[in-house]
Amino acid sequence: MNPQYELVIDNICGMGLSFGFDGFRILYAVIATFMWIMAVAFSAEYMAHYQNKARYYIFTILTYLATIGVFLSADLFTLFIFFEIMSFTSYVWVAQDEKKESLRAGDTYLAIAVMGGLVLLMGLFLLYSVTGTLKIEEIVPAIITKSTYPEQLQKRLYTAGGCMLFGFGAKAGAFPLHIWLPKAHPAAPAPASALLSGVLTKAGIYGGLILSCYIFPGDGKWGTLILALGTITMFWGAFLALFSVNLKRTLACSSVSQIGFILVGIGTMGLLGKEFDIAARGSLLHMVNHSMIKLVLFMAAGVVFMNLHELDLNEIRGFGRKKPLLCFIFLMGALSIMGVPFFSGYISKTLLHEGIVEYIHLLKEGEAAVFFTAAAMKAIEWIFLISGGLTAAYMTKLFIALFVEKNREESKQVLFDNRKKYMNPVSASALTLSALFMPLGGLLPHMVMDKIADIGVSFFTVKTSGHIIEYFSFENIKGAVISLTIGALVYLLVVRRLLMVNGKYVDRWPKWLDLENAFYRPVLLTVIPFVSGVVCRVLDSATDGMVVLLRKTVYQDSELKREPEEGNEFTHKIGGMIDRLIRYLNQTVWSYQPHKDNVEHKMAIRYQQISESNAIISRSMSFGLLLACAGLALVLLYLLF
Repeated sequence: MNPQYELVIDNICGMGLSFGFDGFRILYAVIATFMWIMAVAFSAEYMAHYQNKARYYIFTILTYLATIGVFLSADLFTLFIFFEIMSFTSYVWVAQDEKKESLRAGDTYLAIAVMGGLVLLMGLFLLYSVTGTLKIEEIVPAIITKSTYPEQLQKRLYTAGGCMLFGFGAKAGAFPLHIWLPKAHPAAPAPASALLSGVLTKAGIYGGLILSCYIFPGDGKWGTLILALGTITMFWGAFLALFSVNLKRTLACSSVSQIGFILVGIGTMGLLGKEFDIAARGSLLHMVNHSMIKLVLFMAAGVVFMNLHELDLNEIRGFGRKKPLLCFIFLMGALSIMGVPFFSGYISKTLLHEGIVEYIHLLKEGEAAVFFTAAAMKAIEWIFLISGGLTAAYMTKLFIALFVEKNREESKQVLFDNRKKYMNPVSASALTLSALFMPLGGLLPHMVMDKIADIGVSFFTVKTSGHIIEYFSFENIKGAVISLTIGALVYLLVVRRLLMVNGKYVDRWPKWLDLENAFYRPVLLTVIPFVSGVVCRVLDSATDGMVVLLRKTVYQDSELKREPEEGNEFTHKIGGMIDRLIRYLNQTVWSYQPHKDNVEHKMAIRYQQISESNAIISRSMSFGLLLACAGLALVLLYLLF
C-alpha cells in the first residue's frame, strides 16, 4: 500500500531519507504525540526534585523526534537511521538518576540496542543484495521480478528476515531479548517508563509488521515463527509479572507479555493467508490499547513513587486508600489490560482470540495450509487464555495491595490516609484524560475502536471486510470469562497462598533464572572474549611458525654482515666520534671537571628500544592485515557461494 503523501530528502546519509503519510503512520504519530504531551505534563511535577532536569527534557524531545521519524519512515534505511538515534537518546532516560542500579540497567539497555542495531544492519545489507531496494512498498515487486532462483532467493530472504527480526525484537522486548525491560523501567523516571513501554516497544513491532506484511506476506513458515515467538513471550512475561513484588517491574514484565499478545496476532495473520482481516485489526488495536494502558499505569505508578520514593509492594501497600481519583485512573488501566468486557483491552483481545479460533476452524475444515495441527493451535489458544488469566491475577494483586489492603505499619497507613494532595491539577488532568480512553473504547467499540482499525489497517495490506464484529456475543464473552476465572483462581491459590508469607509479599523468583546474569553477561563478557583470545593466540602462533618455516626452507636466510655487539654501524661510528671528542675535551677544556658520558652506549640502547618498538608494531600490523585478508576472503566466499 503506497503512502498517500510522501516526502523525500535527498543527499542525506548517502541514500537520502523518505517519509510516508498514510493512515497507520499518521495514526501512530498522533498517538505518540498525545502520549508525549501527557508524559511531559506529568513530568513537570514528577521531575521537580530531580537533578539534571534540562538533560531529561532535551533527550525527551530528541527521542520524540526520532520516534516520529521511525513511524513515518517510508523505507528501511530511513527507519534504521531514526531507530538507532531513538535507542541512543532514550538511554539517557534509563541512566537519568546516575545511581549504580540505573547505570547497570542503562548498560543492559544499550548493549541490547547496539547488538540489535548491528544485526538489523546486517539484515538490511542482505535484503538490499536480494531486492536492490529498501523502499517498503517496492520490496515485494522486487522479489517477484528477481525470483529466477526461488530456493536460493528464499534462503537469503529468510536469513535477512531473521537478522532484521532480531533487531526489531530487541527493541520490542520479545523473548529472549526482553531482559532490558524489567531492569530499565524501575530505573527510569515514570513518565519515561510510560513512553518506553507504550511507544518505543511499538517501534520494534512496526518493524515486525513490515517484515510480515511486505517481505513475507502470507508466508506460513514466517507466520509460524512469529506465532511461536509470540506465544512464548506472552506467557513468559505474564509469569514474570506474577512473581514480581516491585510495582514498576511488574508493569514492565506485563509489557513483555502484551508484546507477546501482539506478536501472536501478527503470526496468526501469516497462517490465515488472505483472510487475515480479524487478526490484523486485533494486532493494530492491541498496539494502540497497550500504548494507552501503559501510559496510564506507569504514570499512576509515578504518582506513588513521587510521594513515597518506594516501589516495593510491602512499602507502598495501602497508599491508594481514600484516593478515589487515583483509584479510578489505575482501575481503568487495570480492567482494560485484564480484558474485562466494556473496556478497550477486551475489544482487541477478543479480535486476537477470534483470529486463533478462525485458523482452528479452517484447519478442521481443511481450508487452510497446515503449519500447526488443530490440537497444537488449541493448545496455543489455551496458553492465550491462561496468559490473560495471569494478567488478571497480577493486576488484581497490584490493585488490592495499593487500594484495598492496609499497610502493615499502622502509623504509615495513617500518613497515607491523611495525604490528600498527592498530585497537582496538571498531573491529575493528564492522567484522567488518558484514562478515559479505556471505557470510551470499550463502551463504544464500533464508534471508536473500529474507526481506529479502519484508519490503520490498510498498512497491513488488507482491505476492510465490512463485517461487523459482535463483540458482546456469548462466544466472545465466554473467552473473557474463562481468562478472568483463571485469573481469580491463580490469585487465590498462588498469590495469596504461595507468594505471600504472614501477610507479606515475598519474591520467590529463583535468582539463577535471571537470563542476564545467568547467560548473557557470562557469554558476552567471559566466554566470547576467552574463546576469541584463544583463537587469536593460535592464529598468532601459527603465523609465527609459518614465517619461521618459510625462512628455513623456501627463503633460506643468508648470513648477515657481522654487526657490532651493541647498536649498529651508525651508533658505533657516530657515538665513537663523540666519545673521542669528549675524551679530548676532558684533557684540555674540561680538565677541571671531566665528563663521563658514554654516548656510544646510550645511542646503542636508544637504537635497541626503537628497533623493538618497530618490531612490535610490524608484527601487530602484519597480524591485523592477515585477519583483514582472512575476513575479506570469507566475505567473498559467502557472496560467491
